[in-house]
Amino acid sequence: MIQVKNLQKSFQISRRNPGLKGAIISLFHSNKEIIHAVEDVSFEVQPGEFVGYIGPNGAGKSTTIKLLTGVLIPDGGSISVFGLDPAKDRRENSKQLGVVFGQKTQLWWDLPVEESFDLLKSIYKIDIKDYKNRMEMFSDLLGIREFFHQQVRKLSLGQRMKAEIAASLLHFPKVLFLDEPTIGLDVLVKEKVREFIRIINQEEKVTILLTTHDVQDIEYLAKRIILIDHGKIRFDGGLDSFRKLGGTDSIVEIQYKGDEIPSLPPEFSPLKNGSPNHLSLMIKEGESLNRLLSVIQSSGLEIMDIQYKKPDLAKVIKQIYGERS
Repeated sequence: MIQVKNLQKSFQISRRNPGLKGAIISLFHSNKEIIHAVEDVSFEVQPGEFVGYIGPNGAGKSTTIKLLTGVLIPDGGSISVFGLDPAKDRRENSKQLGVVFGQKTQLWWDLPVEESFDLLKSIYKIDIKDYKNRMEMFSDLLGIREFFHQQVRKLSLGQRMKAEIAASLLHFPKVLFLDEPTIGLDVLVKEKVREFIRIINQEEKVTILLTTHDVQDIEYLAKRIILIDHGKIRFDGGLDSFRKLGGTDSIVEIQYKGDEIPSLPPEFSPLKNGSPNHLSLMIKEGESLNRLLSVIQSSGLEIMDIQYKKPDLAKVIKQIYGERS
């Protein structure tokens, strides 16, 4: 569906010294600096795949999205989306794409949402029956009916983001690029947006590339992660493989009745915990959770609640970003 080979994109910026003197000098001479936003990036995305494209600020995520949509022209390398070059075949490519930039709108600011959608229907030449079916779906899953007649500029951030996502999917695209779609949204709206995106991916088999700083977005939606940093791919693989970058140990939290801490084999040594009737255990990779439960059961411990936690994804991301600085 998407094929990127040795992609490169650089920008030239001017730097000057601060103050009036620096401003005057910059009129005659300025220091030029080349920023390599994307440097030798290669990856492939299969039809129906959901990929989390993550990295710290300034890593090259948004630049990659703009290159894939044809907004920017690469300095080197190649891009193929449905066999098309996004820059050379931009109009044809756009018919197959949906794009949401969390900080920018594709809707008409002073028009009601309804009229913006009517314009998009005409631009993409959407059949009236398909359009009505689409609107029913958006109303049921995103609740856009309640603000459909309001001007875009009067919408709350959550309402506008729902409208943006709906607008990007109005023409039944095969690929959806989401650049920070949940930024600034409250918990309830985030949950609704995530569920809607998941349904679109699973039921309509839309290929999705998501950039986000929200760990929960990644955990809930993505099956694969591509990590970019300083314009280069640092990791490309499954979610479980990514977790293991920060260690392979998992945590089991057990709430039990009674005051005595049960005697356990040394490989299941408890972590320090100040809570009564509560046990935290480290499970190393390769050790069986079923074996632990069997040991606990044979000890006669009455379990009230048990939770199994995989390696912390947020911790892995912080660790990788920390190594960057």
